[in-house]
Amino acid sequence: MDFYRIQDKMISWQKIEKTLQKALTMRVRGFSQQEVADRLQIDRTFISRLEGIGELRKGQSIAFVGFPIANKDEIRELLESEGCDFILIMDEQERQDFINQRTGKQMLDDLMDLTAQVRSYDTVICVGSDQRLKMFEGILDGQVASIIIGSSPITEDKWVDPQQIRKILRSIKNARE
Repeated sequence: MDFYRIQDKMISWQKIEKTLQKALTMRVRGFSQQEVADRLQIDRTFISRLEGIGELRKGQSIAFVGFPIANKDEIRELLESEGCDFILIMDEQERQDFINQRTGKQMLDDLMDLTAQVRSYDTVICVGSDQRLKMFEGILDGQVASIIIGSSPITEDKWVDPQQIRKILRSIKNARE
């Protein structure tokens, strides 16, 4: 359990996390912000701000960037069937080839082009290492749904749960409606 001492208070991260989960679960089930606030004894404006913090932009376009993914063909098929607009998915060998077949200048140019292209999408689903995802989130201005598949550096392919990807895609689509 993570505890934080702030002046004379002891704060439990677990308690905060459980309360946030309860609040969001109640909102998904149709409770109003005021009902949730009353039941959990928190301010209604906090519920509104909580939703704002976690909201992915509502939009018409979704991009997916992920590596190194062991079941990339399965994930690609899922993304295509769910209408994902841009897909960049690699296993470790493809990622190494991408790196090794370019000079430093070519790599920088290609990464800048890819960054500009991905930034044009309303929501980006990123799958990768903890450090790569921090970088993506910074570059993409918070328009990112992140799935961490390991700590940096990842040197082997990782299996990604297709149901988790499907759930994220459908949540994004439902938010549009």
